[in-house]
Amino acid sequence: MANKKKILLIDDEENFCFLVKQNLEDTGEFSVEAVNDPDKGIKLAHKIVPDVILLDITMPKKSGLQVLEILKQNTKTMAIPIIMLTAHSDSDTKLKASYLYGDDYLVKPVSYEVLKAKIDEVLDRKSRFK
Repeated sequence: MANKKKILLIDDEENFCFLVKQNLEDTGEFSVEAVNDPDKGIKLAHKIVPDVILLDITMPKKSGLQVLEILKQNTKTMAIPIIMLTAHSDSDTKLKASYLYGDDYLVKPVSYEVLKAKIDEVLDRKSRFK
């Protein structure tokens, strides 16, 4: 597939990033950039303007919720769908992500089939609003 969708994964767990990147790229549908630092993730989002961002919540320096808020306040990145991909399963955290315009929320561990289905769903939703 020549027109691969760009995915940006921001998560401080290197092994998790490697596995997600490998599995998504193996489908042939995605090109994945993974970063372990929230600040680098914000900069990269501005540089490459991915089709979807997968974002962890618990990270050093900045939480994923802070990153979500920063990205949704910037005109260059506000329209990028963001899927929270985290171990936090509590309602308060889910609600905060929703208020900050997170597009979807998945709790780790998640199967790659479910992750791909959510990415496809978010991309489909985005394409309907263009």
